[in-house]
Amino acid sequence: MESSKRVYMIENPERIEIEYDRQSDILYIFFDKNIEDADEELLSDDGDTAFRIKEGRIVSIMVMNFSNKLGGVIL
Repeated sequence: MESSKRVYMIENPERIEIEYDRQSDILYIFFDKNIEDADEELLSDDGDTAFRIKEGRIVSIMVMNFSNKLGGVIL
């Protein structure tokens, strides 16, 4: 059985905003910070990365356990 690919767009990549929440160890990548409600949220296979989608566009990415993914501690 052939799996179908989903294609998502990122508009205005030059306006990317990045925030890190040290207490929760989550890296937030915002492509459009003005959008609060997403149509859907997809999780990576390991469950550590969430992609928020609105009208076929990725509006944000959340990377949980970020310091573990880096292999160290973020100061």
